[in-house]
Amino acid sequence: MLSRRQFTKGACSLAFAGLSLSALGKNTVSLSSSIGYGPLKADPKGLLDLPNHFSYSIISSFNHKMSDGLHVPNRADGMGCFDLGNNKVALVRNHELRPKDMTTQPESLKQFMSEKAYDSFSDNVALPGGTSTLVYDMTSKQVTEEFMSLIGTVRNCSGGVTPWNTWLSCEESVDVPNGEIKQAHGYVFEVPAAAARLVDAKPIKAMGRFNHEAAAVDPKTGIVYMTEDRDDSLFYRYVPNEYGNLQAGGILQALVIKDQPEFDSRNWHKTSFALNQWLDAKWVTLDNPESPNDDLRQRGRAKGATLFARGEGVHWANDELYFCCTSGGNKRLGQIMRYSPSSITESTLAQQTGKLQLFLESTDESLYNFGDNLTVTPQGHLLVCEDQYTKVVDNHLRGVTNEGKVYSFARLHAQTELAGACFSPDGSTLFVNVYSPTKTLAITGPWETVV
Repeated sequence: MLSRRQFTKGACSLAFAGLSLSALGKNTVSLSSSIGYGPLKADPKGLLDLPNHFSYSIISSFNHKMSDGLHVPNRADGMGCFDLGNNKVALVRNHELRPKDMTTQPESLKQFMSEKAYDSFSDNVALPGGTSTLVYDMTSKQVTEEFMSLIGTVRNCSGGVTPWNTWLSCEESVDVPNGEIKQAHGYVFEVPAAAARLVDAKPIKAMGRFNHEAAAVDPKTGIVYMTEDRDDSLFYRYVPNEYGNLQAGGILQALVIKDQPEFDSRNWHKTSFALNQWLDAKWVTLDNPESPNDDLRQRGRAKGATLFARGEGVHWANDELYFCCTSGGNKRLGQIMRYSPSSITESTLAQQTGKLQLFLESTDESLYNFGDNLTVTPQGHLLVCEDQYTKVVDNHLRGVTNEGKVYSFARLHAQTELAGACFSPDGSTLFVNVYSPTKTLAITGPWETVV
């Protein structure tokens, strides 16, 4: 199954090995229509330009009535795809909604109350953040069911799939009770892919309370790696007590570069981290993960943890992972980090070490600008969703070949973003969200024709 947590061996491993040889923006790397899937063709509908012979269909839209009687919320962000059997897949889709966004949500959500909601307003109406689930028939190419599967949370930005077929939905918020809302926020919630209705919203508090972004699981160990969307963010991991049972407790840790405490990987003011450089890494344990003072990153920093520039999308690859740092680099256009864990020879998983590499750093906004969610095509190219609102320019899906060359796979005609890119299990369909107003697209075409 192709997903954020795994992809086929061989071709994909070669793709990423080659990718690390080039820095975006150097003369050896250029945006080209002769690589990838060819030049983009203008979309007559003015939504999404794609290469020749590729097409999209809109399978879900904002304010559309779902099978549970509620209506599709706005701000679709991270998403995971799961095999349900019988040629059906489940798409579990985040909605990055804050309490103040309720005013622009569908009327059905403005009145919705449920005991399953994590948090609610003073009138007991559920907070609008959460996830919706779409059941998509790959044969008929139709959505057969659509419903809210998690509600009452705040700013569900990204997350990640697990090997045990659940979606980890992450709150990018550290809101606290203030008279309007009742609960503290900043947690990870788990949604089974096979859920047929709204699930009980139970925060996994041992995974930490911070400005969560995305998560990726090592299928061998069950360790969950997590990013934090802040300028002075850390890179975290959660070592569970039981494989596949995150609610059973565990240890929260932050990455530290060996012999270089408080290392700054951002390269904002000087190049501390050279391109392709491998650094030995270890992990320090953080106490009090519920962090009522929202100080995990400061406490981690005091223990020597490494700084990152707005950690966002994470992808578990073949025995290693990649994560975007949206504003990293001297030009603040984005970096991609690569982490490779060591072999498990230590007595406990909490002692497992690894290596960190600066995989890519952009110096040219026309090539790569504010990478966020990322996934891998069936042929092994990296596919990154741009997320920049710095200028009135279009966001793209950027592909990167195994030679380190960058191409545009898609261009969005709107000052919003593409998010949640993920492939169907058979690799035939790319699902991706248009952030606002919500649209979920299914993209098909000749993936095998990549150059």
